[in-house]
Amino acid sequence: MFDNFWFNVQYGINHVLDIKAYDHVLFLIVLTVPYLFKDWKRVFLLVTMFTLGHTLSLILAVYNIISVKATMVEFLIPITILVVALFNVFTSGKGAQKEKVGVLFLSTLFFGLIHGLGFAREFKMLLGDTDNKIVLLLEFALGIELAQIIIVFAVLLLGYIMQTIFRFNKRDWIMVISAIVVGLVIPMIINSEFLA
Repeated sequence: MFDNFWFNVQYGINHVLDIKAYDHVLFLIVLTVPYLFKDWKRVFLLVTMFTLGHTLSLILAVYNIISVKATMVEFLIPITILVVALFNVFTSGKGAQKEKVGVLFLSTLFFGLIHGLGFAREFKMLLGDTDNKIVLLLEFALGIELAQIIIVFAVLLLGYIMQTIFRFNKRDWIMVISAIVVGLVIPMIINSEFLA
């Protein structure tokens, strides 16, 4: 029983930390980079919104309520990363990330939905003919959340080191990291099969 639980949690962790599918990590980087450790509650809430969206889209896909072409989803995933990165570039230093539950939270939930759809086909194969679909989904979601917390902590720690020890200006830090991510996702969008 515990072996199954741990396998599913690990599967969720590996899904996020997979070096070949680094889009998830890029999204978490641009989502987290504007924040500091003191903002951890807000960051945790944002990350949880993403997990909720991700899990909801997997539920909808597993029960055949929704079906989206893989090429469309593979195109939309880098678009969502680009949107958040550009949001950071245009709002860095303006405190837009401090607003109450609004655009950022709803867009993070939506992006979670998109990212979940991107993984739906592989997840259906993992499920097979099991009757415990919801349990498996929740265990997988726990793994996703744990991996996301690891990445968020790493981004916050790196931001803290760069801004306190190396005296990197917060606005510049947000701009540089977001610009690097923009540079990484533009080829993903251009090379998408959806545009072929």
